[in-house]
This record gives sequence, C-alpha cells and structure tokens, in this order.
Amino acid sequence: MNTYELVAQTQRNGQVESQHFGTVVGLNADGSVAFSVGDPTAIVFPRSSIKPLQATAMVEAGLTLPPRLLALACASHDGRPEHLAGAKEILATAGLDESWLGNLIDYPLDDTERERAIRDGKQRTSLQMNCSGKHASMLATCVAAGWPTDKSYLSAEHALQQHITNMIPSLAGEPAAHIAVDGCGAPAHALSLIGLARAFRTIATAEAGTAAHQVAQAMTSHPLMVGGPTRDVTLLMQGVPGLVAKDGAEAVFAVGLADGRAIALKISDGANRARPPVMRAALERLGVGLENVDPATWDSPVWGHGRRVGLCAAVGPLVTF
Repeated sequence: MNTYELVAQTQRNGQVESQHFGTVVGLNADGSVAFSVGDPTAIVFPRSSIKPLQATAMVEAGLTLPPRLLALACASHDGRPEHLAGAKEILATAGLDESWLGNLIDYPLDDTERERAIRDGKQRTSLQMNCSGKHASMLATCVAAGWPTDKSYLSAEHALQQHITNMIPSLAGEPAAHIAVDGCGAPAHALSLIGLARAFRTIATAEAGTAAHQVAQAMTSHPLMVGGPTRDVTLLMQGVPGLVAKDGAEAVFAVGLADGRAIALKISDGANRARPPVMRAALERLGVGLENVDPATWDSPVWGHGRRVGLCAAVGPLVTF
C-alpha cells in the first residue's frame, strides 16, 4: 500500500494548480477501521493535535482547572484577549506569571489580533504565542505534582514529559514511535495515524469522571477557547455536538465522537488548505451529519488580484466511494 494517495486538488480559474497527497483513516463506533486512504499505520507527528492527550495526562497528574481553562490547555489559540487572560489565569492558580513560560515568543496567530498587537506597539511574547495555554497548564501541573518548574519542564526527561509519554499507550493503543522537539519547544511525540484516531476515540468516549472525559467535556463545551471564531476546529465542534476535534501544524487533523467513531488525517506536503475539505469528505463518508456546520468550516479559497478565483477541494477515493 502506498503511504500517501491523492486526496485534494487546488484549482485556479478552473485549472489544476496543485495536487495534495495524504493518508486518512476512519474508525467505526466499535473501533474497527471503517475506511482508509493511504497507509493508516504511517508514522506522523500529530503536532498540536496531540494536545488533548497531553491535557489528559496533566489532569491525571493533578491539574485542576475549570472547563473553560482546561479547553485552553488543549488549544492552539488565536491570541484573542480571552485566550491571553485565560493563560494568565492558569498560571495564577499555580502562583506563577508569564515570565515562567518556556515556549517561544510570538505575535497572536490570528491575523486581526496580530495586526492589532503590531499597531499598538506590542512586542512578541510567550503569552501571545498560540501554545501558551498548554505551557501554562504544564507549569501548573508541575506545581500540583511537586515537579520542577524551571525550563527543564520542556525536556523529554522531565517528570511531566515522562508522565505524558507513559500515558500515551493507554490512549492510543501504542507507545510513541519517536520523540522530537515541537515548534513551541515541548516534546513532539510521533504516532501512527490510526493510533491518533484511536486516541481521539478514547477521549471522546471516556467514562464520566475520568481525566479524558474532563478534557472532552471542556473542549466540546468551550470550542472558542480551543481555536477562535473563524477557525475550522472551533466551527466543527460548534456544529457537531459532542465532537472532539483538534488541528495540528503541517496539516494534521483528528476528531472523535461520543459514539466511538473517529477520524485522523495527514496531508503529506503540510498544506493546511487541503485539510478542511478532506476532513469534510472523511466525515461524510463516516456518516456524520454536517447540516449544522457553518460552510465556512470547509472553505479553502484561492485568490487572484484580491478576488476569489478557485478553491482547494477533496478528490480521489474519499469522494468516489
């Protein structure tokens, strides 16, 4: 089986400009494979799609946050005021402030918020970086567990990161294949794509009272804290009640539903524009009702001279079954 197959095409004025290859796997309610395109055992870096797994491990280690802030622990947030205030609030619960954050400095992820920050003369900060909610939560977990809170919390050998690594098999059904360094500085675990789908299934179907259930409830009840008002991950969770979703850099996307169905996908060239339409095709193939999802969730337009002249759309096995 080829690792990647054609899953999307970008057209400009009716002509194919780019082709995107990827691998996708969908799970039935009982956890069996409903369909796959490409090799579902391919090893991928979930990047920020792994945040719900990390948050589950943090709750297991003693992190206690209200759902609104636990959702932010799973976020690649836009850098809106509520996100920045939330990250500071997480730190404050542990008696810390933003100077303890070890993630990179950056401007907000959202274009409007970034332009506002620059216009207001603000400098890049760790707080504005989209992973600050996760890092604030990691530090709060360290305080709760009595682990060191210096910059060593970013090391794969730190007790916090060891705890996360050791918990991955219980969620994904497999250990991490590799551990690298993520863009924010935290360890980046690699999993098979089907392992990522299984992990989202585990979290979405977790029993009440468990750490995984707390994470699922936080994300589904506060989707705006996970991304932002125009982000596909937020719009999708708003449109499908009970669906846990998380996007990741380099075109990774994973979802899990309370009934046990789940999907994970990876676009091989890392083109995020291909990710939304491919996820839509995968959800439709799995039989998930999307009638209440904002159409903007799937839109990947192509622009020419300031106007829309094309789009990226799913093609191949997902749309021809």
